[in-house]
Amino acid sequence: MNRTTAGWINGLIGVLIFSGSLPATRVAVMQFDPVFLTVARATIAGILALVLLLALKQKRPTGPQLLSLAIVAAGVVIGFPLLTALALQHVTSAHSIVFVGLLPLMTAIFGVIRGGERPRPAFWLFSVAGSALVVGYALVQGLTASPKGDLLMLAAIIACGLGYAEGGKLSRTLGGWQVICWALVLALPLMLLISLLTMPESFAGIEAPAFLGLAYVSLFSMLIGFVFWYRGLSQGGIAAVGQLQLLQPFFGLALAASLLNETVTWGMLTVTLAVILCVAGAKRFAR
Repeated sequence: MNRTTAGWINGLIGVLIFSGSLPATRVAVMQFDPVFLTVARATIAGILALVLLLALKQKRPTGPQLLSLAIVAAGVVIGFPLLTALALQHVTSAHSIVFVGLLPLMTAIFGVIRGGERPRPAFWLFSVAGSALVVGYALVQGLTASPKGDLLMLAAIIACGLGYAEGGKLSRTLGGWQVICWALVLALPLMLLISLLTMPESFAGIEAPAFLGLAYVSLFSMLIGFVFWYRGLSQGGIAAVGQLQLLQPFFGLALAASLLNETVTWGMLTVTLAVILCVAGAKRFAR
């Protein structure tokens, strides 16, 4: 298996794991405060990351790498989780998932700015077309149900795209799983402090689904998914593999329908097929 194919496989595994993030966050934020949920998931994942780094005796990052890690932490450890948790107080997970359709394009743009990648013009045609299909479908369904929720989701996508691109670039020298682990550890002192300050006085009234949602976003969304995702971006290219995120809204909508009883229509399935074709086209012209 060549490096590019391995990158796409790792990237797809990452996308599948991330697809459960917004439904799980939606479940958790129904009973947990959004700020506590954000810092608690980062704290849990950060402690696990620290244990992993110490157990495997990983070399500490250099000064320039620490700056990149700070950008990663700001984007994917703090920014995206917090902004999506706040947004999900105003919109459903099915509604919010559609915004993920903008994430591949945002990641590709930051891949050019931060990663020095130069995809061919045809790549941008397929990338924009894929994003337009997803966002267009959202507009047809009524995207303006909550302007506040929509603006929060848009800010989350910008933060996440930057964090993805920066992490993908850094993975080339630091390693995929090391990037997310060091980013989590870098944010851990602050996340732990805020967790203690915002912790509920009692967990007695919080039901099992909320705890399961917290467990998923802490272990899978915050740590395991990034191990595959950053490795995939490093192997297959930030802009190219990033297009796999076009599929994430539809994986997520399937989960929202099956787990949260949110509606998924035939129109969404039709758009899914068209998006798959756009991903295939983007892959062909990525380099």
